Amino acid sequence: MAKTAELARDFHGQKLYQKRARAVLPILVRQAEVRQPVFYEALAQEVKMPNPRNLNYPLGCIGTTLNEIGEEWGSDVPPIEALVVNQTTRLPGPGFDGFLTEKGESWNNKEERKALIEQYWARIYSYPYWDDILKELHLKKTMDPAELIIAKARGSGGGEGPEHLALKLFVCANPQLVGLRAIDRTGKTEHCLPSGDIIDVIFDYSRRIHAVEVKPKSSPDSDLARGLFQCVKYRAVLHALARHEHDKRNITVCLALGGSLPARLVPLRNSLNIDVFENLSPSG
Repeated sequence: MAKTAELARDFHGQKLYQKRARAVLPILVRQAEVRQPVFYEALAQEVKMPNPRNLNYPLGCIGTTLNEIGEEWGSDVPPIEALVVNQTTRLPGPGFDGFLTEKGESWNNKEERKALIEQYWARIYSYPYWDDILKELHLKKTMDPAELIIAKARGSGGGEGPEHLALKLFVCANPQLVGLRAIDRTGKTEHCLPSGDIIDVIFDYSRRIHAVEVKPKSSPDSDLARGLFQCVKYRAVLHALARHEHDKRNITVCLALGGSLPARLVPLRNSLNIDVFENLSPSG
């Protein structure tokens, strides 16, 4: 019991990083359950942190606490903080390397580091005791604030109006708005998939396929939720098609919004691991 009391003092203290660690850990457990990493920026937004760089302290607290629980239980607890990744590299930042070296891990290049982290992700996803970890730390699982919105999203969407068409053409002509480079070739609209779905905009390059679902500013929250799930479907179909055609190109999917993503949908975006680009306007 002495060890548990020590954990409680460290993890349940009143310092800001400790409070943030308690907010972050249930979110990471949710991400582990859906088998998806989460970007530093996206996680910071969900816990209302203005600067994602400050996540290093809560994540370090989580890592230390899980190590101590593992020692108390006599079994290793995977480093769930590895699920927080950089939006560019899609891998944990260099701060995670200290944990790897403490575990005796080594690597010679970026490819070996990535392979090593993917092994840890597999352990995190398959670990069966995350609920027990939360109970040990007196934490509750995350609640979905978008449950009613998702229910409404089950209905059919509306047809394409002039606002949607204008935004679609604007995105098509400006790849830099959705995570690509301004010098990249413009995209194409209305790309048909074998599933019968139609992607609003697709950028088809020699090394990458980038699909974009577009939602205008006037879209209700239920339609934005529907757009997030559409991105999931496009991603799955594009990956299946690529496997069938032996296409080795990188496949990415995103949601482009004329307005902003409501705070209630941020957890859904994070759990589905969808990039969202906001406040895009043809009128500037």
